[in-house]
Amino acid sequence: MIKLEHFYYVLGLMLVVAAVMSLRDRSNPKRYSTALFWGLYALVYLGGDFLAPAVAGLVMVSMALIAGFGGVSLGSYGMRSKEERTASAATLGHKLFIPALVIPVVTMIGSTLFKDVKIGDMLLLEAKHITIVSLGCASLLAVGVACALTRSTPVQGMREWRRLTDAIGWAVVLPHMLAVLGLLFAEVGVGKAVAHLTTTYINMDSRFVAVVVFCVGMALFTIVMGNGFAAFPVMAGGVGIPVLVGIYGANPAVMAAIGMFSAYCGTLLTPMAANFNIVPVVLLELPDKNAVIKAQMPTALPLLAANIFLLYFLMDQK
Repeated sequence: MIKLEHFYYVLGLMLVVAAVMSLRDRSNPKRYSTALFWGLYALVYLGGDFLAPAVAGLVMVSMALIAGFGGVSLGSYGMRSKEERTASAATLGHKLFIPALVIPVVTMIGSTLFKDVKIGDMLLLEAKHITIVSLGCASLLAVGVACALTRSTPVQGMREWRRLTDAIGWAVVLPHMLAVLGLLFAEVGVGKAVAHLTTTYINMDSRFVAVVVFCVGMALFTIVMGNGFAAFPVMAGGVGIPVLVGIYGANPAVMAAIGMFSAYCGTLLTPMAANFNIVPVVLLELPDKNAVIKAQMPTALPLLAANIFLLYFLMDQK
């Protein structure tokens, strides 16, 4: 059976290759710290099941310190000249899109047509994570197609992988750290603190005010933490469940759905959502680091206002 953990190991090995390449790159002024950063990240993927929680935490703190002190730097990547890349692109034409199209097509096929395929008594793809496993298979297949199409080697592919990870830098890790932040906030009682502050200093006798506090709070906490899933436990525990559901009888499903939609409005407005708003800027080499956020703001703010009225009028729907 092809399992999700197999792709964790693949990614871990890719990070090991990136670390080794960085260590051997004498053109990188910070090659040792850059290699250490990617090596520690590889350790998380390769040894995650065996690392003690304290050790894993120490690894992540060490990575944060390396990134915080500017230890991740760019090096040399064996890239072809601009003229060579332009000539290759002109020769391949629209065929360049084939590897990118392979990913969604194979992912869809794997998650639908192959979900019940078995080898003996064992499923070919892990059923619990069928879509993600299919995506992993599709990504590996796309790399093979890209190499065949461009007549490049997997080594060149790894050089490009390292170039992209170095360019993105610490932002690669940020979504993973933010994913567990909501649980951490819930454990230390941030939700209860939010409930105390809102009920003490804001008049929650008005249903509309309660809805505004919940939706705007979801957006603001997402702006701070960069992740709607991290914001939800805080605002749901502080306002959503005790006030909207407990006092005004809101449908929990409607509260959760529109609340998360409000959180996504915050996602459009924050650099903390690095995979959405910072990574594209780096990959496209845009001069303004906030260009994506500025382009999304005219959509995010009206959409947040619309969510407030949607929740207000639909919260009683069963």
